[in-house]
Amino acid sequence: CAMDLIALPAFTDNYIWMLHDGTNAVVVDPGEAAPVLAALDERHLALSAILVTHYHGDHVGGVDALRARLHGPVYGPRRESIPAPFVPLDDGDEVEVLGLPFRVIDVPGHTAGHIAYFHAGRDGAPILFCGDTLFSGGCGRLFEGTAEQMHASLARLAELPGETRVCCAHEYTLSNLKFARAVEPGNAALARYAADCEATRAAGRPTLPSRIAVEREINPFLRCGHDEVVRAAAAHGATSAAGPEVFAALRRWKNDFR
Repeated sequence: CAMDLIALPAFTDNYIWMLHDGTNAVVVDPGEAAPVLAALDERHLALSAILVTHYHGDHVGGVDALRARLHGPVYGPRRESIPAPFVPLDDGDEVEVLGLPFRVIDVPGHTAGHIAYFHAGRDGAPILFCGDTLFSGGCGRLFEGTAEQMHASLARLAELPGETRVCCAHEYTLSNLKFARAVEPGNAALARYAADCEATRAAGRPTLPSRIAVEREINPFLRCGHDEVVRAAAAHGATSAAGPEVFAALRRWKNDFR
């Protein structure tokens, strides 16, 4: 049966992702319960599982309040303190929700134990729930991991099929693209994408999900080997053209970019 993928706005710029088949639903990173409860009630859905990518409060704050409605497990990264009880997951594990298999991918960087969930797709495009690791046009801040770790994590995600829907947890796209255009002013695909996203936001719609193929073309953090990106990073402190070094310089620059 067809699956419906919905971005539920939460807080000021979070998205809680909901996937449902018309009867049962799974939600990802419910930082607050209210938007989830409203969506379940409005569509008469049962909540069959919760997927958590990392332990930050804006991703787990609603978990306990949803347990009364939950007919199944909470899944989360083994190496992080997720509200218990939860099923701890490691790299390469597979979980099945709504009859769909999701593979767990270790993506440390934003936090030390951050994971992503990837469904290869049977009746439609593959799906990636990547939390705060990959954003459209950007990536998460390095709170606990190293530049080497995050560079490697993003490289793993960039290898996924191009049609994969990228379900990130924040609407940061426009500010990310402003930075991306400072890094790669000569990137025509990026200029087109930025114009599309501005129109989308002006119409009140989410810019997400993005697609892996799009991110490979426009996201500087996935383009650390491209000449224009390497040159920009060198102008902002990169001491070599090595991928992790270019990434680290871009991330430091982005942290202070306004």
